[in-house]
Amino acid sequence: MEIVMTGYWYIVQVYTGHEKKIQSNLERRLTSDSDSDKELQDEILQVNVPISTTVKNEDGKRKVRSSPTYPGYVLINSRHEIGPHSENSIGQKSWAFIQETPGVMQFLGNANPIPLSSEDVERMLESSTVEEQEPVPEVTFAVGDKVRVIEGPFSTFTAEILGIDMQRQRLSLSITIFGRSTPLELGFLGVERL
Repeated sequence: MEIVMTGYWYIVQVYTGHEKKIQSNLERRLTSDSDSDKELQDEILQVNVPISTTVKNEDGKRKVRSSPTYPGYVLINSRHEIGPHSENSIGQKSWAFIQETPGVMQFLGNANPIPLSSEDVERMLESSTVEEQEPVPEVTFAVGDKVRVIEGPFSTFTAEILGIDMQRQRLSLSITIFGRSTPLELGFLGVERL
């Protein structure tokens, strides 16, 4: 989906865990055949739920998980300002349309919704493109933890974490071979928690 940067962007608070459902419900209602919604189709440009993708190593298997970056929130893009006290009637109608959607609690700013700045919108929507990039592994390790190596020539060896490099997504490890401590460096997905 192409991100539209024109108009006004608003944050809508919704039930946590229902972000995608509310997004599809709003989009479905906008594309219905009702004449009253034709005007809203031109007004509400986009409904967006920024998604983050993480990679986790569970039971020796790589699991990719996508979830909302901002749980409990949906972004709405409109052509005009939205609100119950908006100067134009379409802004009032859009506000009521969104508020009446099941699962929607309120706009950020409640009765006087506050549009986001373009910098905030760009920062928040950057996470929507994460799926096209390499997912970032979720790190649940700490220095000093004992782990099992699951890849490479030292698989099945037990190691201790000496350091964590988040930027390079690497772990500095120490394994014991023939009674000697040997340094080893592996990616986050190359080990599993004991």
